[in-house]
Amino acid sequence: MSTLAEKRFLLVTGKGGVGKTTVCAAQAVALAAKGKRVLVALCNSKERLSAMLGGRPIGAQIEQCIENVWAVNMRPDQALEEYGTLVLRSRALYRTLFDNRYVRAFLRAVPGMQEWSMLGKSWWHTTEKRADGSFKYDVVLLDAPATGHGLEMLRVPKVILEVVPPGLLRRDAERAMGLLQDPRTSAVVLVTLPEEMATTETLELAREISQMGLPIGRVVVNGLLPPLFSRLERQALESAAPFGISTRGDAALAAGRDRAIRERAQAQALERLSHALPVSPIFLPLLMQDAANPEAIRSLAKRV
Repeated sequence: MSTLAEKRFLLVTGKGGVGKTTVCAAQAVALAAKGKRVLVALCNSKERLSAMLGGRPIGAQIEQCIENVWAVNMRPDQALEEYGTLVLRSRALYRTLFDNRYVRAFLRAVPGMQEWSMLGKSWWHTTEKRADGSFKYDVVLLDAPATGHGLEMLRVPKVILEVVPPGLLRRDAERAMGLLQDPRTSAVVLVTLPEEMATTETLELAREISQMGLPIGRVVVNGLLPPLFSRLERQALESAAPFGISTRGDAALAAGRDRAIRERAQAQALERLSHALPVSPIFLPLLMQDAANPEAIRSLAKRV
């Protein structure tokens, strides 16, 4: 399997709160350092990427953030209009067909149409070319919704192929599905935490994605604690009977016991992930400072 730097489309997903946007930012900076032109597409999210990259706030129009990195925060209605205009090659024709309340109400009622508007738009940007014939963006990095909504988004092209008659929408869904399922051009990046619930959800998500025929290119375990104790030391600390805290020594022992419990849970999560996934995880450390700043992102970029 080719490296992520050789892909055209990367879709980053995982349980809510695991640090997907942080990983997107670090991956974008790492790819840009290799000379890749990267577009990061956000899905109508609370925008934090600009602070991570040290650029201007990111809105519904594509803006350059740093050298070789552009970003857009897609809004479903606007993404649908932009995608429709790109497909029809005429804003006037789009408005004639779609700019009335009945058609808009119908589109809002179609299952998955909002998801497709954002997935379809981000996919379309992988096909954009410059005047010299080269791709406008070498890599499109989609910061996908969290697990449940992320899966719904990935299922939409297949649903379109099953129910929509031949035409422009079906043609583009077929092209998008072909790109997504090709391990030479695309990969899903799963982000998780070294915790029991996040690990369980990640393993379920990996099974669902594999059943769709989509290649898992990377698993990122975020927020990894550096282990302080050996297995025997953890066992000794965890076996200590509950006690009151009256001295600094008591406080230190209690803190050590809490850390040992957390390290055990982390070790169990890492063991499950290493045995049950098709690719070996990579690890990002738990940062003691706020990760939403350019310095922290540059540090993480060296590890991805």
